[in-house]
Amino acid sequence: MKNIKIISTLGPATLKKKILNSIKKDIDIFRLNMSHLSLQELTKNLKFLRQNKIKNICLDTEGAQVRTLKIKKKYFKKNTKIELSCIHKTKKNIIQLYPKFSFKKIKLKSKVFIDFNGLVLKIIKISVDKLYCKVIESGYLESNKGVHIHSELKLDPLTQKDKKAIEIAKKFDVKIFALSFANSHADIVQIKKIIPKKSIIISKIETRLGFLNRYKITKISDAILIDRGDLSRYVDIPKIPLAQRLIVKDAKKLNKDIYIATNLLETMINFNEPTRAESNDIFSSLEMGSDGLVLAAETAIGKYPKECINFLKQSIKVFNNQKIFKRNNNTFF
Repeated sequence: MKNIKIISTLGPATLKKKILNSIKKDIDIFRLNMSHLSLQELTKNLKFLRQNKIKNICLDTEGAQVRTLKIKKKYFKKNTKIELSCIHKTKKNIIQLYPKFSFKKIKLKSKVFIDFNGLVLKIIKISVDKLYCKVIESGYLESNKGVHIHSELKLDPLTQKDKKAIEIAKKFDVKIFALSFANSHADIVQIKKIIPKKSIIISKIETRLGFLNRYKITKISDAILIDRGDLSRYVDIPKIPLAQRLIVKDAKKLNKDIYIATNLLETMINFNEPTRAESNDIFSSLEMGSDGLVLAAETAIGKYPKECINFLKQSIKVFNNQKIFKRNNNTFF
């Protein structure tokens, strides 16, 4: 019987004593996502988890991703002109980006995707400190949303906030760290220099370079996490199942744990039952060799975190006992 981990992202839906105590026995790794936490919130959450005797806490970094800064939610129509800048000035139709990075290698006419199902822009002019864009697909602009520019960007694997978060985590004896947007094995070498010795490093494959360099990344990591959401910004969605299988194959060849994330139980953010497609996706992920399943928004902000965890438990049980079900049809009912 395979020991398959359940990795649960904690947030407002689960950082409550009653809820946490009802689910903690079924969770193998408790994930805190720095993309959605301030340093003050991180300290508060770590104190809360330690008070409730939670171990196996994973600090998940922001990593090498461009994001929007704090801004009032606004809708932009098609053909609207927008400027992108890392210089933080208050001006109409300027999207302020974080962290700072060079625009030198960005190509004209590159597409810019802001969040999922959000704004899509096209770069029409580039200056030293601004990208001038036109909206090609209308949508909302919100704070702290991922910005994916279809050009090669040079970003540090850890933000300044990540480095401070790691120092805080060390004080609470955190020993599991997830590196978001790992692009090369050098990124893993860098984080290894500042985390405690004998820590577990989970490298997240979610970019074009991460996918291309997956073998070297996997080789020096303890585990790999496939974030199918962000990866789908670089790999066409029809190819995501193939990409998943290729990443899993390399992890298995190198005898490293592999975890699958994104949209496992997306429906259950708002409804108390999954779809048949989600159930099939979970089973398929286990069948191809997944060592762990990751719940993100489902347990961080969803309405039914406990039900999500219970469904994963049931799915894992069915997977582990499939020989019994095959031998005796009566066990299906």
